[in-house]
Amino acid sequence: MRPTAPLILLAVAVVAAGTLTACGSGSGSDRNTVKVAFIKDTNAKVTVRDDYIRLVAKEFEKHNPGKKVRLIPIQASENDYYTKIQQMMRSPRTAPDLVYEDTFLVNSDIKAGLLRPLDAHVNTWADWRQFEPAAKAAARGQDGKTYGVPDGTDTRGLWFNKKIFRKAGLPATWRPKTWDEVLDAARTVKRKVPGVIPLNVFTGKGAGEAAVMQGFEMLLYGTGDNQLYDPASKKWVTGTKGFKDSLSFLDTVYKEKLGPEVSDALSPNIQTNVAAELLPEEKLAIDLDGSWLGQQWQKTGGGNPWPAWSTTLGQTPFPTQHGQAPGRVSLAGGWTWSVPQKSQQPDLAWKLIQTFQSKKNALEWCVRGAQIAVRKDVAADPRYLTSVPGIGFFTSLVQISQYRPALPDYPKVAAAIGEAMEAVTAGDASPEKAARDYDAALATAVDGKTVAKP
Repeated sequence: MRPTAPLILLAVAVVAAGTLTACGSGSGSDRNTVKVAFIKDTNAKVTVRDDYIRLVAKEFEKHNPGKKVRLIPIQASENDYYTKIQQMMRSPRTAPDLVYEDTFLVNSDIKAGLLRPLDAHVNTWADWRQFEPAAKAAARGQDGKTYGVPDGTDTRGLWFNKKIFRKAGLPATWRPKTWDEVLDAARTVKRKVPGVIPLNVFTGKGAGEAAVMQGFEMLLYGTGDNQLYDPASKKWVTGTKGFKDSLSFLDTVYKEKLGPEVSDALSPNIQTNVAAELLPEEKLAIDLDGSWLGQQWQKTGGGNPWPAWSTTLGQTPFPTQHGQAPGRVSLAGGWTWSVPQKSQQPDLAWKLIQTFQSKKNALEWCVRGAQIAVRKDVAADPRYLTSVPGIGFFTSLVQISQYRPALPDYPKVAAAIGEAMEAVTAGDASPEKAARDYDAALATAVDGKTVAKP
């Protein structure tokens, strides 16, 4: 079908796990068109990101007469999205001009030669000084160059249903201080509110980085310092008690049937199911999840409008293992707008990045997408500060949030963690065996760059 307006929408869908459609991003080069690839929610009803990107694209076309934006929304699980954009970026024929890039992939994509440095642009861009240093670092390569402009960050904590807690006799002001207190609350829900899933902790390979970061690393980072990577030796860590303890926590959740059914927990659709069904239908009591969940329930663009969520759900920090300092754990992540190395219109792509990350549009995305602001002027804006219930709580976690090691080998490490989690969740291996298998797989994945710690 021929488009009837300059803004062109080209959909690319992943139709099965690991299988990509033959549909490409459009061949050839038009010096007046900038192609933008981004992830689309697997729940087609969720259009928050799509609506926002269309809004910015129309503004760009209005202020740049004769220029067109071609949108390439890729509806897929996160893992399949990463695979798809990496395939696209390898060829000038299919490479988008602008790509939405998860920060954990930046260094591996730099190593693969897929991204362009943006220093010549950001160093002369007045707005760059508004970005928080940690956000800038998330888009910086090991060569010290900048390869993307972040559009927000995120933090993680526990969401809990106050109605279910009331039925279980648990307080609306719940603040667990240890892992055992989290598990005890889940056991209480199981005992007193039958038919409700007590606790969701993302796990396995299906949920991809959501399981590794929101599930496993939220546990691991609460067991001690440098449990995943040792910056002193510049090696990946193996053999820690914290790693085995983190797997043991998952083992307890699924052995005691405190979590979703194993088949559901290991499904690539688990994130969508939690946000679109389990939480709004009040079938889940506690969810270890991200700051952005509120976007799913908005009246406009949300997949399942749920006006009562702000009074039904509470938020509380996830504790360290035994309550040791600092007492709370959060992982911070985020996404950037990056320019592929084989982009045909890199200068036009940079102009579009500037449009995305003007103060006005950055504020719009933070409000619509329940994002944690990375621009100082946005973070201080009254509209941001009152945008989403709970935004103050999740913003407060930024100060204690840790980041994943921004290294080229990280995706391989994450894949090995996903394998270990899946083996334990499915009951195919004990935590001890899964940890040993991880250690062996890791040594191969990172070419022996490992160090054993007790």
